[in-house]
Amino acid sequence: MLKKWSAAVLGGLLVVGALSACGGESEDAGSGKKDDGKITMGFAQVGAESGWRTANTKSIQEAATAAGIDLKFSDAQQKQENQIKAIRSYIAQKVDIIAFSPVVESGWDTVLKEAKDAKIPVILTDRAVDSKDTSLYKTFIGSDFVLEGKKAGEWLVKEYQGKTDTVNIVELQGTTGSAPANDRKSGFADVIKADPKFKVIASQTGDFTRAKGKEVMEAFLKANPKIDVLYAHNDDMGLGAIEAIVAAGKKPGVDIKIITVDAVKDGMTALSEGKINYIVECSPLLGPQLMDLAKKVVAGETIPQRVLTEETTFTPEQAKAALPNRKY
Repeated sequence: MLKKWSAAVLGGLLVVGALSACGGESEDAGSGKKDDGKITMGFAQVGAESGWRTANTKSIQEAATAAGIDLKFSDAQQKQENQIKAIRSYIAQKVDIIAFSPVVESGWDTVLKEAKDAKIPVILTDRAVDSKDTSLYKTFIGSDFVLEGKKAGEWLVKEYQGKTDTVNIVELQGTTGSAPANDRKSGFADVIKADPKFKVIASQTGDFTRAKGKEVMEAFLKANPKIDVLYAHNDDMGLGAIEAIVAAGKKPGVDIKIITVDAVKDGMTALSEGKINYIVECSPLLGPQLMDLAKKVVAGETIPQRVLTEETTFTPEQAKAALPNRKY
């Protein structure tokens, strides 16, 4: 369950910055910038759709506290309209800086122009937007999703090197229209297209959730008697798919090889047990870098327009070694 944190404001006033369960946003009393020199950040989160996202939220909240930044936080429950509403609320409150992880890539120009007109800088985290006007945001911090897809494809090519039989692949895509779903799909496709034995026989969104991953995998199994490989755009969908594979009387990681992206603890545990064959890491711990960038932006310093996170890949053996010290 995603925790809803509060931020202490002047005079001991407690302000709640999380969205309520019905998708409405609580109003902050006494909006407007404080004059205590403290940076106020409005952060519009995607939701709590996965273990990755929960770890990402925790990292941002903890890093804000450590950096002395007053964080106004909202959970959009995977709805773009909720994020836009939250961003407009932050503009009205005259926060110093806005950061958000966009649910989808398109449809942000209007609200980002509103922030720019209000002279409130914006930082994109984890996911990008497809706006042609790059002046609408200061920087984007996150992973190279295309590279993640390519890493997944490269492992598959190596795994089946020298074999000629057709390899039937099913793909569980992330949220339709989101940057990670678009890019992880294209990166993977770019690598495997050179060898005709690799065939993606079914590809459908699982919306990055475990429940949807299970549901879609059940449908894949019913429609396709021979599935050799599952490529899931995140661990949670892969874990849901494992439930469906087991229920169908098949052995995950053996009868159907599984590749996922993220490397959250549950995924790494399944990898260490041989239920998943390969995981491409996508780190959610962006909080410290985000707060550092926010301070630089507010201070008027020049920052790079693209900040990449450092990530790796894991085999079952590597997962066993990494798990004891895993932070998420």
